[in-house]
Amino acid sequence: MRPMRSLGRRPEGSPLERIRASPRWVGEAFRNLHPILPGLRDPGAPIPSLREFLCGGERRVPPGPLPAVDPLETWGKPPGSGLRATWLGHSTVLIEIDGLRVLTDPVWGPRASPSRFIGPKRFQPVPVALRALPPIDLVVVSHDHYDHLDYPTIRQLRKHTVPFVTSLGVGAHLEAFGIAPERIVELDWWESWSLPNADLTVTAAPSQHFSGRTIKTRNSTLWSSLVIRSARHAVFFSGDTGLTTEYGEIRTRLGPFDLTMLEVGAWHAAWGDMHLGPENALKAHTLLGGGPFLPIHWGTFALAMHAWDQPAETLLRLAGAAGAQLVMPRLGEPIEPAHGRDVEPWWRTGRAERHVPLRETLTAAVVPKSIAVPMD
Repeated sequence: MRPMRSLGRRPEGSPLERIRASPRWVGEAFRNLHPILPGLRDPGAPIPSLREFLCGGERRVPPGPLPAVDPLETWGKPPGSGLRATWLGHSTVLIEIDGLRVLTDPVWGPRASPSRFIGPKRFQPVPVALRALPPIDLVVVSHDHYDHLDYPTIRQLRKHTVPFVTSLGVGAHLEAFGIAPERIVELDWWESWSLPNADLTVTAAPSQHFSGRTIKTRNSTLWSSLVIRSARHAVFFSGDTGLTTEYGEIRTRLGPFDLTMLEVGAWHAAWGDMHLGPENALKAHTLLGGGPFLPIHWGTFALAMHAWDQPAETLLRLAGAAGAQLVMPRLGEPIEPAHGRDVEPWWRTGRAERHVPLRETLTAAVVPKSIAVPMD
């Protein structure tokens, strides 16, 4: 049987040699810098059963699409401050930085899955069509999980000439999806690459996560956070990560940051320190030096047991005491971090006060009997 193209492929040749030379490659797999609990989870936390994952939990998805903004008119005008960000859902953000446009972890596909028919289905549409985006100067991909490296989106982007910067090993997937190898740059932690003929540098930095598009390819590619810096501005993009003291080193070596984007959703105690969640995101934000904080990795897919809006509500409740400057625009709403404003809880218009079963958005075909690790 022919393998699914969306699964990608393993690195080989010179990319594989670079992987094996990485300090993070230990015993035929990438490892986090700090020791983690066996199985990527807290053994003291109860593991949700398959039934609980499929049917349990209240308000896992909103009753309908959330408020969104068409950004096209705003994108037609340069940001006055030189830095503007548009959250397009989950971890996809269009960053406008001193005349250049960078797209993070682009996901326009209908599911966080290798299949068009099974797997977590998005409950929130992207506020703008992929073909309607303005010209993009760079795409960055933090790691190879399906909600960050999306096959149908990459297949569309192959038609362009935009370069990709990603973590070690992920380039093999991109090539399998149709991206020419000369358009792909792979980075190990603390390595940097500069966009030709432009004042823009991308640096891969530590994160605490895992990788793999199949069980057999677990941790065969690297995961990274990414720092995007121009002459005037710097932006931190977490990708997926748990809480780690390495954020302090990132601040020292690559900060300060004019905008910090940290993941806040799709977390569970049984999964250990592989995702931040809202409370740990605030701790990570402090370690990174504070400043404007744009929460990502929520409001699009139901990938955990918590209510879909729990990350936003928790952040809103705790941010004041933590001294965090939240930046929480509506989906598709371009916002300049330098122009601070109070947070309006726009997501409350999409609340559901009833139980929403997830049988239509998750299937047993892609969920193990015991949910011990995150879906993404």
